[in-house]
Amino acid sequence: MPEKRDSGKMATSTTQQEAFLENGNIKLLSREMRHGSRTAHNMSSSSLRKKSDRALVSKIRVGFLRMFFTNLQEVLLGTKLAVLFLAIPVAIVAQFCNFGSPWVFGLSLIGLTPLAERVSFLTEQIAFFTGPTVGGLLNATCGNATELIIAIFALTQHKIAVVKYSLLGSVLSNLLLVLGTSLFCGGIANMSKEQNFDRKQADVNSLLLLLGLLCHVLPLMFKYAGKSPELTAVGTLQLSRASCIVMLIGYIAYLVFQLWTHRQFFEAQEDEEDDDVVADDESPVIGFWSAFVWLVLMTAVVALLSEYVVGTIEAASDTWGLSVSFISGILLPIVGNAAEHAGAVIFAFKNKLDITLGVALGSATQIEIFVIPLCVIVSWIIGIDMDLDFNLLETSALAMSILITAFTLQDGTSHYIKGLVLLLCYAIIAACFFVYKDSPGK
Repeated sequence: MPEKRDSGKMATSTTQQEAFLENGNIKLLSREMRHGSRTAHNMSSSSLRKKSDRALVSKIRVGFLRMFFTNLQEVLLGTKLAVLFLAIPVAIVAQFCNFGSPWVFGLSLIGLTPLAERVSFLTEQIAFFTGPTVGGLLNATCGNATELIIAIFALTQHKIAVVKYSLLGSVLSNLLLVLGTSLFCGGIANMSKEQNFDRKQADVNSLLLLLGLLCHVLPLMFKYAGKSPELTAVGTLQLSRASCIVMLIGYIAYLVFQLWTHRQFFEAQEDEEDDDVVADDESPVIGFWSAFVWLVLMTAVVALLSEYVVGTIEAASDTWGLSVSFISGILLPIVGNAAEHAGAVIFAFKNKLDITLGVALGSATQIEIFVIPLCVIVSWIIGIDMDLDFNLLETSALAMSILITAFTLQDGTSHYIKGLVLLLCYAIIAACFFVYKDSPGK
C-alpha cells in the first residue's frame, strides 16, 4: 500500500508538472507538443550529450545552492565536449598576457566548439516551455549564431573578405564535407542495408539554395556586363541589397513552411529503441529562466571569442603561412561547427539520414538565405559597402557544390560512393583556397 500511495503521488506530481505553471508563469508543455519541437539540429546535438549524476549535488541542503550547482552541472558538464571549455579561460588569459595572436586564435576556435553545442541545448530547454513554434523560431535564430556573430564583428572591423569567406566556407562545409562524410560513413557502416531518405526536405532546401545562388550570380554577371567594374560598382551594390531583401522574404516563407504549414517534412523521427536519442517523455533538466540566463551568458562568451578570432586571424595567417581565404573558408567552418557536424555523422552511422540531411542542408540553407543577406543589410545600416559579388572563383565553387549536392540527393537513396564524391569535391575546393591569395570582392 505505501508503494502504491507513493506511485500515485509521483503520478500526480508529474501530471501537475505537465498542467500547471512553473514558478507561477511558465507552463510546461505536454509530451506531444514537446515532440513537435524536436528538429534535426536538436537530435544531432543530443548525440553529444551525457546524463549527469546528481547524487552529490542532491546532498546540498540549501535550495538556492543546490539549484545553482545543478544548473552548473547540467550546462557545463552535460556534454561530451566539456573538456574543451578549458580553452576559454586560457584564451582570455592569452589575450590579456599577450601570449601571441596565433595562440589566441587557436584557443578561441577550440572554445567555440562546445559553446555552439550548448547554445543548441539551451534553446531546446527553452522550447520545452515555449512550444514547438517559438522553440523552432529560437532554434532557427540561434542555429548559426557563431557564424553570424563572427561575421558581424568582422564587419565592424571592415574585414569584408573574412565575412564572405567564412560564410561561403560554412555553406560549402555543410554541403560537401558534412554531408559527404555522413553519406560515406553511413554507406560503409550499412552496406548490407538500403539507405533511403525523404526527398521532400532535400527538394525544399535545394530550391532555396538555388535561389540564393541566383542572387550571387546576378551581381557577379552585372559587374562584367558593363564596360568596366568601376562603372557598375554602384549598380552591383544596389542589386545586391535588393537581392538580399528577396532572400530574406524567401527565408520568412521557409520558416512559415517549416514551422506551420508543412512541419511534418522537417520533424526528426525518433527511434524508441535508441538509447542515445532523447526520448519523447523526457522532462527539461533546468528551468525556463535558468536556461534563458545561461543562453545569454553563452552568447556573450561566443561574442567575446568571436572578437578574438576576428582580431587575430591575419596574425595567425602570417605565422602559420596559411592564406586568410583558407583559414576563413576552411578552418573556421570546420572547427566552429564540429559538434553539430559530429552529430550528423553519428546519425548517418545509425542509418538515420533524414536527421543528417536536416543538419547539413538546413544549416547551409539558413546561412545562404538568412545569414549572408542579413550581413549585407547590417553592413548597409552601419555604412559599409558589402555586396553579393563573391568573385568568379568563389561563386563558381558555390554553384558547382549546390548542383552536385542536388544531383546526389535526387533519387532518395544513398551509398558510400556518393559521399566519397562529395568529399573529393570539398578536397579540391580546399586546395584551391589554400593556394589562392586574393580576397573576394576586390
